[in-house]
Amino acid sequence: MNDSHRIRRVLAWPVRLPRRIRELEAAVDENRQLNRRIAELTDIVAELLVPATQRDEERLAELLERYRKDSLAP
Repeated sequence: MNDSHRIRRVLAWPVRLPRRIRELEAAVDENRQLNRRIAELTDIVAELLVPATQRDEERLAELLERYRKDSLAP
């Protein structure tokens, strides 16, 4: 890498930094949303795996409704 290229990279850094921060913040937000969906699905699966005699049908219906509302909404 020659000196002029290195200088241009260093000078461009302050301009690129705010955009990169916004990109990283958006990625963090997306990961949080995905982790929340995974947790909700884990709760649903855990409730479904409980034998039918011990299952809390009201809780299962609530979990499914919340998941459908949050995950399948446009």
